[in-house]
Amino acid sequence: MKNFLYKNFKIKKELGQNFLIDYNVKNNIINYINLKENDTIFEIGPGFGHLTEFLFKHVKKLSVIEIDDKLTYFLKKKFFNKRINIFNKNVLKFNFFKYNTSNNLIRIVGNLPYNISVPIIFHCLSFIKIIKDIHFMVQYEVGNKISAPVNNKFYSKLSIFVQYYFLVKKIFKIDSKSFYPSPKVKSYFIKLIPRKKNIYKKININNFKYIVSTAFQQRRKILKNSLSKIFSENTLINLGINPFLRAQNLTILEYCVLTENFSK
Repeated sequence: MKNFLYKNFKIKKELGQNFLIDYNVKNNIINYINLKENDTIFEIGPGFGHLTEFLFKHVKKLSVIEIDDKLTYFLKKKFFNKRINIFNKNVLKFNFFKYNTSNNLIRIVGNLPYNISVPIIFHCLSFIKIIKDIHFMVQYEVGNKISAPVNNKFYSKLSIFVQYYFLVKKIFKIDSKSFYPSPKVKSYFIKLIPRKKNIYKKININNFKYIVSTAFQQRRKILKNSLSKIFSENTLINLGINPFLRAQNLTILEYCVLTENFSK
């Protein structure tokens, strides 16, 4: 089956094409997502439609977004006359508002190309108001970073930016042998749930990103040094922030406190 599909297809490394081929992994994904018949599903990067076949069996409304022209042509033949909308588009330019023709919140699923997994996650932020949840396969390191808690070695500005908007859950690891061609690293299957009622303070997000980015530019330095151009040591103390901590020791809420003060 695998040889037949890939015999005449040239893998495009620049598109990060690593196709999920493990039946058990696909089955585990479907079981975990717990699809309902009336769910509105968008799949990113369906490839040859291996996971698409599983999704299609459970829902009435399924749309897939594939940038590769040849794969799009293949999918249209494979799913001819089926209830699937197939978009030959770059997901980073895809407007989920425009193509969500239902009144439902959408559920997004995808085996993401490693080279653009983070940009895709941030692109989804623009549509967070209509997203119910997101289930992605991402590079092992990315999964660790976006889910890392404070004081963890993987805790970074990426952790903070993503967790400000989403509750992040790492579901299970996926071995590299579950893909073709096999990548050099393992993957994580993760779930992102939008924080509809954000537990964090409403702040100027640009200022928030600026402060967090500045702190992590020199993450080995203590805050009174890494943030010296923005806050004095006394200001940090008055805000209840220990100036001798480092960037990875501050919670998201504490970064919100800094941002609120900076905005004033």
